[in-house]
Amino acid sequence: MSVITANEIKKRGVACIAESLAHSPEAAISVRGKNAYVVMSMEQYQHLRECELEAALLETRRDRESGRLVHHSVAEHIKSLQP
Repeated sequence: MSVITANEIKKRGVACIAESLAHSPEAAISVRGKNAYVVMSMEQYQHLRECELEAALLETRRDRESGRLVHHSVAEHIKSLQP
């Protein structure tokens, strides 16, 4: 992952981010010598979100297959949350 300094962004703007993303799917932004943020293209972000949603769906399917799901009405659910 490439690293862009905050000062470079101040001087060059979004152009330095675009250049970094041309070589790598993500780029870190360092502030005072420490990596503080990560930037990526919208395409890369959408891909990561899809992976996250697929993992959640897989986990839900496993829970259903193993019987770890509970079916409650809204009232039963609220009652189960109360101490």
